[in-house]
Amino acid sequence: AECIAKYEEALRHPQVVGLIIGTRPDCMPQPLLDYLSELAKRTFLLVEYGVESTYDETLDRIQRGHSWQCSVDTIRRTHEAGILVGAHLILGLPGETLEQMLSHADRLSELPITTLKIHQLQIIRGTIMAGEYMRDPSAFHLFTEEEYISLIVDFVARLRPDIVLERFVSQSPSELLLAPRWGWKNHEFTAKIRKALLR
Repeated sequence: AECIAKYEEALRHPQVVGLIIGTRPDCMPQPLLDYLSELAKRTFLLVEYGVESTYDETLDRIQRGHSWQCSVDTIRRTHEAGILVGAHLILGLPGETLEQMLSHADRLSELPITTLKIHQLQIIRGTIMAGEYMRDPSAFHLFTEEEYISLIVDFVARLRPDIVLERFVSQSPSELLLAPRWGWKNHEFTAKIRKALLR
């Protein structure tokens, strides 16, 4: 009820033309989805889910707290409720092979998503994963800029062509970022990816 009140408050602002709501796939109870289904009939609405990986082993490894099937079910329920759906995905999570990372494109393409935001694994200071990285960096494959651009090109080739890619890369604040430290701005990196895609 608290989040519904916030949505309604935001929509009362004259310059708000719609809502994009980001959440987890295990945080969409049916009563909220019913409300959002009605909301989608009167304003622009997109719900984005933090899927992060399509492999349960990875989701368990990063202690995500939900399964791939949970993401599948929630995305389908949301679409069936008449709501546009987006997904977020991390490439480079520990334990995933290159082929597994590319297969995320195949698996997500089977779902009724409209948008996708991708970003590279980033090791953030003060997190459990940062501790693991400091103890054993060899357990992680952090992409070079060139490797990541190549991965994105191959990933996009396998993605359903009508899915709108809203993000290729993310940039955490420098003081929080342990690795990788590429030193490029998001728009610079996106320009490089676009150039590579046109080749």
